[in-house]
Amino acid sequence: MTMTKHNVFLLSLGCSKNTVDSERLMAQAEASGITFTETADEADTILINTCAFIEDAKEESIAETLAAIGKKTEGKVQRVYMMGCLTELYRKELHEEMEEVDGFFGTRELPEVLAALGAVYREEFYDRRSLLTPPHYAYLKIAEGCNRACSFCSIPKIRGRYISQPPEQLLREAALLKSAGVRELNVIAQDISLYGYDLEGKSLLNDLVLRLSDMEFDWIRLFYAYPVGFPLEVIDTMHERANICNYLDIPLQHGNDRILRSMNRGINKAETIKLIETIREKNPDIRLRTTMIAGYPGETREEFEELLQFVEESRFDRLGCFPYCHEEHAPSFKLEESLTMEEKRERVAELMELQESISAENNRVFEGKTIKVLIDQIEADTALGRTEYDAPEVDNECILDLNNQPVTVGSFCMAEITDSGAYELHGRVIEIL
Repeated sequence: MTMTKHNVFLLSLGCSKNTVDSERLMAQAEASGITFTETADEADTILINTCAFIEDAKEESIAETLAAIGKKTEGKVQRVYMMGCLTELYRKELHEEMEEVDGFFGTRELPEVLAALGAVYREEFYDRRSLLTPPHYAYLKIAEGCNRACSFCSIPKIRGRYISQPPEQLLREAALLKSAGVRELNVIAQDISLYGYDLEGKSLLNDLVLRLSDMEFDWIRLFYAYPVGFPLEVIDTMHERANICNYLDIPLQHGNDRILRSMNRGINKAETIKLIETIREKNPDIRLRTTMIAGYPGETREEFEELLQFVEESRFDRLGCFPYCHEEHAPSFKLEESLTMEEKRERVAELMELQESISAENNRVFEGKTIKVLIDQIEADTALGRTEYDAPEVDNECILDLNNQPVTVGSFCMAEITDSGAYELHGRVIEIL
């Protein structure tokens, strides 16, 4: 029996790990003759890869699904499917509330999603991806799931136990990305610190990073290092290898011992400070990005003040902060909330105001210097780019005068920095690399 092949509009929401899932799905589907459209108006099928990490992400996933259902009701599309994190957590509830949706798929049901689209899953195509990012950078997801038991997090329930991707498979995938023109490889996982333990009983992260470095990507960047058990030899490698960005995203979540214990983070404030000091001693050029949570259940004003002091003293180069989300599938749901969402958001704003002053001070050191920049976008006579210290979408921008240089998107240049703000550098292009 011949399956109907759909024209699909895929909306991929949430994090870069979700993006990789969507890219893998697209490559598999395209191999079966499925066409993906630029807009929903061109499609007969809408597929939404949902996110459930925080409340805002859940609301966005629901809103986009309702909009897709509206198009189906109007006869503009024939089918609507949901997949990913939100359906993994709330499949029963979503099915009851959204009967118009034609199918619900979790985070580990790629063959089933493909079958619904009229495609066939092929194991031999596992390494292939159709990029949703600009062609000059991509993400390499080195592991799936998480073995940690952080009290505020539902990721282990959504994604399952930690599974490292075999190094040889990752190297094949990286080679395909390299041949497609990718210059910046962003290595991601829910927790890169554990990479390899389930395969060989030891960390394989440093060996993988070295082998990726040997493939001569221009930049390799590391995301989401859990502070407990992070293999510090990676920091030495980062310092020694020019194409491994002096950048590490290491979510720390808080700076108060009682809250860190309640969060089940496995590390206290003193150990966290020592880790930061050790990393910076090993690689003085490194820039650290971290994430904090404000308004955790029972967080007193004094404990929040301690978090503020910790951030002020640690001088993180990049920092994001979320208001605590009382997630029913997370262990901390049994704790009683002590702050309203408004109060939590006020604490987030207070912390981010502090970080803004720190970021502005840290950025001033670039003024008068010439640095390497990757160009992401060109608007008229201005180029928007990033330094090795800035990840796509979440970090600082370099706003550069083209200076009559033949700059193209995806190229590297040397830029003279003339001014700075808390979240951007300003300057002009000096040389194309």
